[in-house]
Amino acid sequence: KEGNDIVEKKPEEVLVGDLIVVKAGEKIPLDGIVVEGRSSLNTASLTGETVLKDVDVNDAVMGGSINESGVLTIQVTNRYEDSTVMRILKLIEESDSKKASQEKFITKFSKYYTPIVVISAIAVAIIVGIITNDYSIGVKRACAFLVISCPCALVISIPLSFFAGIGGLSKKGILVKGASVIETLSKINHVVMDKTGTITTGQFKVEDILDAKDKETVLENAAYVENYSNHPLAISIKEAYGEKIDQNRIKDVKEVAGRGMQATIDGKYVLVGNDKLLEDNQIEYIKHDEAGAHIYVAIDGTYQGCIILKDQIKDNVADTLKQLQKEGIQTSIVSGDAKNVVKEVSETVNANAYYAQCLPEDKVNIVKQAKEKSVVAFVGDGINDAPVLVNADVGLAMGAIGSDAAIEASDVVLMDDSLNKVSLAIQAAKRIIRVANENIYGAIFIKIATLILSAFGIANMWMAIFADTGVALLCVLNSLRLMSIKE
Repeated sequence: KEGNDIVEKKPEEVLVGDLIVVKAGEKIPLDGIVVEGRSSLNTASLTGETVLKDVDVNDAVMGGSINESGVLTIQVTNRYEDSTVMRILKLIEESDSKKASQEKFITKFSKYYTPIVVISAIAVAIIVGIITNDYSIGVKRACAFLVISCPCALVISIPLSFFAGIGGLSKKGILVKGASVIETLSKINHVVMDKTGTITTGQFKVEDILDAKDKETVLENAAYVENYSNHPLAISIKEAYGEKIDQNRIKDVKEVAGRGMQATIDGKYVLVGNDKLLEDNQIEYIKHDEAGAHIYVAIDGTYQGCIILKDQIKDNVADTLKQLQKEGIQTSIVSGDAKNVVKEVSETVNANAYYAQCLPEDKVNIVKQAKEKSVVAFVGDGINDAPVLVNADVGLAMGAIGSDAAIEASDVVLMDDSLNKVSLAIQAAKRIIRVANENIYGAIFIKIATLILSAFGIANMWMAIFADTGVALLCVLNSLRLMSIKE
C-alpha cells in the first residue's frame, strides 16, 4: 500500500515498515502486525493446529498463514529472508546437508579381511609344502582355505537382513527409506511427537455445553447460525446437532470477521462466536478457560451458554506410550496449541513431558536439546514438522494424512497414521540388527573354525564348500525370518 494506491510487489522487494493488504482467501506473505481489519487465520502450515486463529488490530501475524475472512492491512516487521516461512526452509536445507551416510561394516571389514586371507593362503601352501615335502598337498590345502574364506555369506548377510526386514515392515504399512535408518531406529530412547494429527485426529467434537439451562436449544441455535459456514468448529457443531436443518428458519446470516456468525432464527437474533463477539455487542457472559475451543452463544442480547469443543485423541495412543515407556523410551509431546490444551492431552495419554505454543524452530530446538542426551525420533505430519523431521536422528511421518513436505523430509513413513506403528518399528529394527549380527558372527565363527581345520589338513573340500555355500544359505534362511513382523 503506497499512499492511497495498491500496487503489486514481490515479497523480496517489501521493506520493514511497509504496509501490505491481504484479502480473504490469500496467503499472508510476510510477518507483521495488523494495523487495520480483523479476520480468522489458518496457521496449520506453521503450527499444525486446525483451529483458526482470530486476529485483530495490534495482533502479530506470521507469513505463510492463510487469511480466511476479512481484509487485513499489515505493517511488515521482517524482511522476506527473515520471515517465518523462510526460516523453516533454511532449517530444512541446513539440517539436510549435515546428514551423512554411514560407512558399512562390510566395507571396513573387507579392507583387512581380503588381503589377510590371500596372504594366509599363500603361507599355508608354502608352509605345508615345506613340512610335508609335497607342494601339491600345500596347494590343495591353500585352495580349500580360499574356498572356505570366500566372503559370500558375509557380503550378503548385512544387506539381506536389512532388505528382508524392510520388506517385512512394509507389509505392516511402515516404509523405511534405506537400510542405514534401521540401525539408528534400533537405538531410539526418546520419542518426540507432534500433537495434532499424531496424538489427536485434528477433528473437533462437542464435549460439553456450559452455563446453559437448555443445552439442546443452545446447540440447535448454534448449528442453525453456523449452517452456511465451513469453519472446522462450525462443521463439528453441525455434526453434533445431527438433525436436518430447515433453511427457511434462517434469515439475515452475516459473518463477522475474526469474531463468528450472526443470524435471525425464528425471529430471534442469535450470535455464535468467540468472546470478542459478545464483548463487541456489550453482552455479559461467563468467560471460561477450560482446555479446548470455546464457542459462545447469545440470543436477543442474552448470554445462553458456552460450547466446548475438543480435538479427539486417537485410539490406543495411551497404550502405545505405555509400551514405549516400558521399553525404556522417554515420550514427549510438542504442539503449537495453547498450554492448557497440550497439558490436558499429555496427562490423558501419560506422556513424560510436553511443550506448548511451539513454532517449527522451537520444535527443532527441543529436539536438538534432547539429542544431546538421547537418540531421538520425531513423529509428525504437517508442513511445519518438516524441519524437525530432518533434524531428528530418525523422522517418522504419518503418511496417510501427512503433507508432502513431511513425507519427503522423513526417514520412515507410517501409512495408516496409527501411532502404535512407532513402537512396532523400533522393536522390528532391534530384531533386524540382532539377526544381522547373528549372520555376521555366525558366519565368521564357522569360517575361522573351518580355516583352522583346513590349515591342519582336517577339513576337506566338501567341508570347505559347506563353509562357503552352506553358511551363505543359512544366512539367507535366517534373514528370511524377518519377512514376518509380529505385532
